[in-house]
Amino acid sequence: MRLAYRPALFAVCAAVLGCAAVGCAPQDASSEGAAGAGKASCARGKLDTVTAGKVTVGTDKPAYAPWFQDDDPANGKGFESAVAYAVADRLGYPRSAVTWQTVPFNNAFAPGEKKFDFDINQTSISAPRKQAVAFSSGYYAVRQAVVALKGSKAAKAKSIADLKGVRLGAQVGTTSLDVINDTIRPHQRPAVYQKNDFAKSALKNHQVDAILIDLPTAFFITSTEVKDAKVVGQFADTGADGEQFGLVLDKQSRITGCVRAAVDALRKDGTLAALEKKWLADTAHAPVLK
Repeated sequence: MRLAYRPALFAVCAAVLGCAAVGCAPQDASSEGAAGAGKASCARGKLDTVTAGKVTVGTDKPAYAPWFQDDDPANGKGFESAVAYAVADRLGYPRSAVTWQTVPFNNAFAPGEKKFDFDINQTSISAPRKQAVAFSSGYYAVRQAVVALKGSKAAKAKSIADLKGVRLGAQVGTTSLDVINDTIRPHQRPAVYQKNDFAKSALKNHQVDAILIDLPTAFFITSTEVKDAKVVGQFADTGADGEQFGLVLDKQSRITGCVRAAVDALRKDGTLAALEKKWLADTAHAPVLK
């Protein structure tokens, strides 16, 4: 219905509409421009998603264990596959309403519009990445670890200083590579690989002495993929909250606040802890490198 522009009526309507806008419009949850988690913006199953009525989830390929199983993110097996479905369910989308999209790791947090609603791929929340994308709250607290071939100089390392003289490698764009450059600061430039598969192959072929990777993946690699390798140790938490994996969203996504609220609820009710216990190996026995 179109209203005539009568001065008095217009003033009243403007006031009413102004109040409505304050009370009902999606609110920014942070400087990242995320929509708030109010009832109006987070109605279950009715979010402003890429495809109406569905949630599109991105991840890289191959999809590595223990985060995924059988290189099939859609099967619900593996920690991150299970987390993605749990978040979608909390948002009001059943498993049948979740679709998966292949997104190379570095593309997930590169600047530009995204074609997914959120991406889950062991992506650490960091200030530089927040310049290009938005994040959920953390769904997993992670530490970086060193995997080395048994009998190598790197395998005998007891401290960070012991790693300075060995050949190290890591995937491009990862926190693992940051730890090499900023914490270890080796004497020679590290080898950088597009995918972790290439880094593992380099380790097998003795092209590097050790690779850096997140701790759960490190245990999986040494138990099933490179059995002549060992987990040398892990690095201490950095920052007030340590390193956290977060779901990646478009910088301008209107559902970021809703996704954050979903992750927070899953943490509070124990779902994340239960999924971590089910899918991720115990990492308490890995020594801390100092």
